[in-house]
Amino acid sequence: MPKIFLKIALISSAILLQSCGPYSFTGADINYNTTRTVQVNYFQNNAPIVEPGIARDFTQKLQDLLLNQTSLDLVNSSGDLVYEGEITQFYIAPITATSNSTAAQNRLTIAINIRFYNTKDPLKDFEQPFSFYYDYPGTTQLTGSKLDAAVDIIFERLTQDIFNKSLANW
Repeated sequence: MPKIFLKIALISSAILLQSCGPYSFTGADINYNTTRTVQVNYFQNNAPIVEPGIARDFTQKLQDLLLNQTSLDLVNSSGDLVYEGEITQFYIAPITATSNSTAAQNRLTIAINIRFYNTKDPLKDFEQPFSFYYDYPGTTQLTGSKLDAAVDIIFERLTQDIFNKSLANW
């Protein structure tokens, strides 16, 4: 008698899983039958304060995230999905002060304007700014490896937010 229950459970599971359709563990909503390539154009740094190298770093970080979380191939032109835009803000501002009128805490903010084109489904195209920040003590100089670490944290969040908006339908 237990064998028949096992067979019924297996058949029911197979039908249930098949009826759910394709599912991605990364949350990406991509039809791989029609969408096979992604193109990430170089993001220019148009911020009033230009930090050398962050345009290249952001472009690479977005490419890496898309390659790691999808099965799409990266191309230089004619991509099914196209990301482009520019870095529009890079600034540090005090967010809290001490009794001596000095900064107790500072905030590095980076903003990026994104244009996303889905050549297979133009209704999903958008243009939108994304920004994120990193807070650090006012007594700390944000240079060298500390700046690199802060920018990495910001870029990790920005690229994930862009991925979620463009491909996860969140």
